Amino acid sequence: MTERKATRTVYVKNVAVGGGKPISVQSMCNTDTGDWEATLEQTRALAERGADIVRVSVYDQRCVKALRPLVDQSPVPIVADIHFDANLAIGAMENGVHKLRLNPGNIENKADVARVVACAKAHHIPIRIGVNAGSLPKDLLDRFGRSPRAMVDAGLRHVRLLEREGFEDIVVSLKASDVPLTVAACRLFAKQTDYPQHLGVTEAGGEGMGNIKSAIGIGSLLLDGIGDTLRVSLSGSPLPEPEAGLAILRALGLRRDRLNIVSCPTCGRCTLDVGAIVKEIERRLGGEHLPFTVAVMGCVVNGPGEARGADIGVSGGGKEGVLFKKGRLLRRVPAATLVDELVEEIRKMQANPKD
Repeated sequence: MTERKATRTVYVKNVAVGGGKPISVQSMCNTDTGDWEATLEQTRALAERGADIVRVSVYDQRCVKALRPLVDQSPVPIVADIHFDANLAIGAMENGVHKLRLNPGNIENKADVARVVACAKAHHIPIRIGVNAGSLPKDLLDRFGRSPRAMVDAGLRHVRLLEREGFEDIVVSLKASDVPLTVAACRLFAKQTDYPQHLGVTEAGGEGMGNIKSAIGIGSLLLDGIGDTLRVSLSGSPLPEPEAGLAILRALGLRRDRLNIVSCPTCGRCTLDVGAIVKEIERRLGGEHLPFTVAVMGCVVNGPGEARGADIGVSGGGKEGVLFKKGRLLRRVPAATLVDELVEEIRKMQANPKD
């Protein structure tokens, strides 16, 4: 993996974004924000599933008034998503939100941009500029088409408006439903500024294809060292989004807070029911803080090597498994007690990580 790009640090309440800090996971409520109790309930559910930051739509004064009780009781920082209306942005900040998602170029009266920036400075609130390939300015579309250049220039245009007001507490996202376009735009933007980037593939679809598009797009950029915070955007309930984002980070080794299970796809040589063993381990231990790699391999071809390379692992061998721990062969284990003994060894590592 490429070393992470050096970016500025922006604070969303107590969550640091950029500057080499851990990559945070975001999501967005789909409740009526004016119903702050329903929105708080969903915010809590998202936080329980791993969201570090939650965004809500703010589209009228009823939403603005609902922000104070929501912010006061939320377990995570709240971002207000604003379009076009400076008064809604100012009202959201005065009611305690921790960040704005706002494109200043969409505010018609430029004096209102200055008012928004003054309020953001007074309350120490960062602003995320969100460029979407589906709503690019006409002049950029005419010059460059729906392209990375058009997306980056649109983002920089918004950035310059804020910089002219002396404001640099900025995060930028460049999203498209097209994965290669998203990736190319983010790479191009990363070459031109050191503002932190919020990664995501917008309008990605439902959980199936949406997760795949997001994993490819977000994962490609993270492998390039680009990205400081992310959201997997899925149609329907947002509750699966944080878990999907965390899965991307874990797959890349950027979060080590759960078991990393390495298991073979199985073939005719397999002597263990690998699928059943993996499911049982996940059922027993999947939600716990266990930053270990566990290998479950079904035969002697790749099994011993993978098992030796893991913190703990088992390789199939006839009607039993061979248990390895940090490269050392521990013992042979009957298949009937394999999961129990594997879990027992993981518990020992949990109690004594250096052992």
